[in-house]
Amino acid sequence: MSAGAPRGAGGQADRGQGGGLRASLSGLTTRGRSFLAAGIAAAVCAYVLGQGALLRVGLLLALLPLLCVYALHRTRHRVSGSRRLTPGRVPAGAEARVQLRMDNTSRLPTGLLMLQDRVPYVLGPRPRFVLDRVEPGGRREVSYRVRSDLRGRYPLGPLQLRLTDPFGLVELTRSFSAFDTLTVIPRTEPLPPVRLSGESSGYGDGSRRSLALAGDDDVIPRGYRRGDDLRRVHWRSTARYGELMVRREEQPQRSRATVLLDTRQDAFEGAGPDSAFEWAVSAAASSLVHLLEQGYAVRLLTDTGDCVPGLGGGGFSSGGHESAEAAGLMMDTLAVVGHSDGAGLTRAYDAVRGGGGGGFGEAGGDGLLIAFFGDLDDVQTDLAAKMRQRTGGAVAFVLDSAAWSGQPARDLGPLPVEQRLHRLRDAGWTALAVPPGVAFGELWRRAGSTASGTGTSGGRV
Repeated sequence: MSAGAPRGAGGQADRGQGGGLRASLSGLTTRGRSFLAAGIAAAVCAYVLGQGALLRVGLLLALLPLLCVYALHRTRHRVSGSRRLTPGRVPAGAEARVQLRMDNTSRLPTGLLMLQDRVPYVLGPRPRFVLDRVEPGGRREVSYRVRSDLRGRYPLGPLQLRLTDPFGLVELTRSFSAFDTLTVIPRTEPLPPVRLSGESSGYGDGSRRSLALAGDDDVIPRGYRRGDDLRRVHWRSTARYGELMVRREEQPQRSRATVLLDTRQDAFEGAGPDSAFEWAVSAAASSLVHLLEQGYAVRLLTDTGDCVPGLGGGGFSSGGHESAEAAGLMMDTLAVVGHSDGAGLTRAYDAVRGGGGGGFGEAGGDGLLIAFFGDLDDVQTDLAAKMRQRTGGAVAFVLDSAAWSGQPARDLGPLPVEQRLHRLRDAGWTALAVPPGVAFGELWRRAGSTASGTGTSGGRV
């Protein structure tokens, strides 16, 4: 069974599993085996009794299933299939459409075709379809929908095809080897524009600059280089240094933000779509999407120190097409992120400071840090508080596992959520507790009101 070329997003199909004519004989159904046995028995009896008419009947009964085996054996190599998944990335709870297409490339019509696509149980029941006779050169298309309330990456396929003859004597099952992958990303919700600290001023020596023309990021002014516009000649500096000097033009700085997600196993209790950890993942995804829409250069950071997208410039996304690719990469990462075995936030602290993948750098830490913390003990609370020193603004959403799981608080280990919030606020954080089941949009609005109420300077996010 050959494969058709991919069509559409995520469509794939490969050559089906082969097998010889002897292997095809195993596809005889109970009816086919009965016909074959009856034909052989009739032929033996006709030979013993010398009945020519009975011999012809026996040969007919024995040859019919063998002819069906041969016909299906040839047909299976002339049926091609493809799959098209639309879209390949969906939020949790949303549906994706899978379209299957079968083409008969032989000169003979097919018998009854039964299709079955393998899907994980979390996406719903396994789809099965029955196709009637397909004429030579004809095609049939069927579709089904899948959805999952759990984020993750789920394989679709391989597609199984079962062929039968019109008499029901033979059934051959073959599988395509190709499969597609459906990525279910966390749910996101639209966030209101609020004013948080961390917005860059846009121009001037206090913010990072990108040059409009070629040249190194040196002091202003700089020496003339071939190709520089003569209208940018700085005559005062030229007279002072005795050589031709030009002004360096600046472009507005693109504000930067880091979204820090605490994934430590010890920081969260419970599991499932309504758990504290899943809320944190969904809220982090909403923050990333909102910040990118607002024009921020964004990166995703976890407690392990891993940075996404992890490209140049400290790991922050850039503008234009690369920003869209970075957004997809961050969403794909959040789709499969799980609990880490780490016991602390040391690596995340080093990354924020610039020691692990690029921090806010030596420009004074003019970026925005948005963190989602689980349970923190005394040491980790102090470590989280120190992260504020390297940022232009910091907002923390603190989850209490005991409140979310309904279990009594542990005597040892994490600090009470009130103490965590107090120490983070003393360090300059805008820190908010996250009650069970609260909408993140409301907390985001409250964070903006809190930052404005404390007189923190910043920009609209």
